[in-house]
Amino acid sequence: MKFSGLQKTSLLDYPDKVSSVLFTPGCNLRCPYCHNADIVLNPQPPFLQETTALEILEQRKKYIDAVVITGGEPCMHKELPKFLAKLKEQNFFVKLDTNGFYPETLQESLQHIDYVALDIKTSIEKYKQLGMQDTNNLQKSINILKTGKTSYEFRTTLVPELVTLQDIEAIGELSKGSKNHALQKFISEKTLDKHYQTLQNYTPETINKIANTLSKYTEKIILRI
Repeated sequence: MKFSGLQKTSLLDYPDKVSSVLFTPGCNLRCPYCHNADIVLNPQPPFLQETTALEILEQRKKYIDAVVITGGEPCMHKELPKFLAKLKEQNFFVKLDTNGFYPETLQESLQHIDYVALDIKTSIEKYKQLGMQDTNNLQKSINILKTGKTSYEFRTTLVPELVTLQDIEAIGELSKGSKNHALQKFISEKTLDKHYQTLQNYTPETINKIANTLSKYTEKIILRI
């Protein structure tokens, strides 16, 4: 595999663990609020090669507990499961961030993963605004996690206009019976669509309404606001 970058230390990306974060190039979605557009639209070299990445991570073992693979979309790379296996051979905790549109790769990867964060970005009807017409694979991935044994969270960024209270009801129906559902703060900086840079975050009152609505569908709400 190759990577667009490596963040050596993160206290936020893996729950309760210190991690390093690897970013994979490319993505199948075009989320208008994406702030990683440089590695999504047209990723450019120099890329970090797999061998070098593994060497760096091995050197950082005394500082970190875990490795997070994010993107872009990691699961669009078919070699991902083999790379994850190498991370486990180095005795790291491993977390995968995914948008859920590659269920076969997700399923193959689970034996090498300790934690998955799967983004449910909006209601099914609005995924066409993200460049995706067919959401069957997303629904397959959601079911894989709900019925599997790997620890996971579903994750929704509270993007005004794209995620409304009505959308939250639809998201809840989609993820019904989940263990954890995280709600994340929308960041309006450096978005793919400049319109989203003008939007204001929801008020605390609206966020509470959203959390209360979603709590009917999941065992635990995680707020990252």
